[in-house]
Amino acid sequence: MKSFRKELWFNTKKRYELVHISREVADAVRESDIKEGFCLVNAMHITASVFINDNESGLHGDYLEWLEKLAPYSRDGYRHNIGEDNGDAHLKRQIMGREVVIAITDGQLDLGPWEAVFYGEFDGKRKKRVLIKIIGE
Repeated sequence: MKSFRKELWFNTKKRYELVHISREVADAVRESDIKEGFCLVNAMHITASVFINDNESGLHGDYLEWLEKLAPYSRDGYRHNIGEDNGDAHLKRQIMGREVVIAITDGQLDLGPWEAVFYGEFDGKRKKRVLIKIIGE
């Protein structure tokens, strides 16, 4: 069994941003030369997420609006906000999840017809990373 590791780095211009990263993940699979296995993609920061869904801008807007209703931004509305104002970002990350695992078949990501991989940023404007870990043969 082989193993491959790669990091992606992000520094978004906005506090909240959804970044399509399917191409970067597929590139890592090609670099790994693993034909059959699994690809883990996870956010390495507690206010960011990795998830799979449709690459459609209306849905992305719906996600951000829905998350804001569930965990609205507030400078003093969260007990966590001692010296920070990102209590909402921790909750948004919890809802959207930390990572995804994608099967690799014949050297390709085994995604459904409308599935795409996204990095979700909920406390942006600073450098953060995503880990890609691929194992298989």
